[in-house]
Amino acid sequence: MHAHQQKVGVSVAIPHLSRGREEVNMGGYPPFHQIIWNILQETLILQEIISHIMSTTVSVKPSASSRLTIRTSAHSLSFSSLTFDEGKMLITHEPYQLKSGISVAANLREAFKTSELTTADYQRVMVMVDSDVLLEPISLFSEDEVALHYRYTFPDTEGGRVLHTIIPDLKTVAAYMINKDLYTVITDRYPSAQFMNVLCPVWRYLYQRNFATIFNKLYAYFHDDKVDIFCFSQNRFKFANAFSLTHSGSLHACCNDAIYFILNVWQQLALKTELDELHLMGEVPEREWMVSELRRYLQKVYVINPSGEFNRAPATQVEGLPFDMMTYFIKGR
Repeated sequence: MHAHQQKVGVSVAIPHLSRGREEVNMGGYPPFHQIIWNILQETLILQEIISHIMSTTVSVKPSASSRLTIRTSAHSLSFSSLTFDEGKMLITHEPYQLKSGISVAANLREAFKTSELTTADYQRVMVMVDSDVLLEPISLFSEDEVALHYRYTFPDTEGGRVLHTIIPDLKTVAAYMINKDLYTVITDRYPSAQFMNVLCPVWRYLYQRNFATIFNKLYAYFHDDKVDIFCFSQNRFKFANAFSLTHSGSLHACCNDAIYFILNVWQQLALKTELDELHLMGEVPEREWMVSELRRYLQKVYVINPSGEFNRAPATQVEGLPFDMMTYFIKGR
């Protein structure tokens, strides 16, 4: 489906300017000085016009949304529309409150009836899925066997549809699962929808960022009641795993579990406490306390602030937008 094209109209009202071009008696000065005086007067007029334009609120008619992003996980569902007007990125983010007792697919059917964002026409629809991921080297990947490998690795995922995304930079294929009913609901509504795991844009961006310094870096991304920990080496994944934080019992226990997982991976990879770096991002629980505790063991602990990381891009100013969606909107998939 193609978005409706709308022309953008901008009108600016210029008030009457009291300072006009005046004939000034220069007291017999030569014509050259009269010319200079008139130029100065016209410069002042131009400055007043520019000042007024800069302080005037410009009304821009919004155009049809060009991209819809649906983000789904076991316990959350949201819609985000992305529009470009006059080169400016406009994002509308709409979380959907899941109703307990019914599946995410059933919730999505209800959301399609009530959400304003899903009623517009879109040029592209992307579905970001949060689920367990199996990473395979491209050299060993077989599309015919990936579903078998996935179900062998995650045996409790029967009844799902296994999808995959190729990550060329890392010479890796990420296989993940989506509920079959959920997949059907989405493709019935948007037959040309594309799918990817929520981690794909995060991995790709941080891999490119990884070359900023010569030291090893361990990344911990907190989202959807878990922490994904990963590390790159020699243009490939060195480590990647997810650890659930839902069974901790309390926020303090959750933080302690996360610290344990991070330090355990750090020790397993034989990273250097004085030189190598730990980077945290996402919904870091008790952030200041956690950073303080981690710095008892590691010298270089950093928190990635999206606003500073992406130079205050519009996506970073949207309340409630996950880090993976910010990365996707700003850096692509």
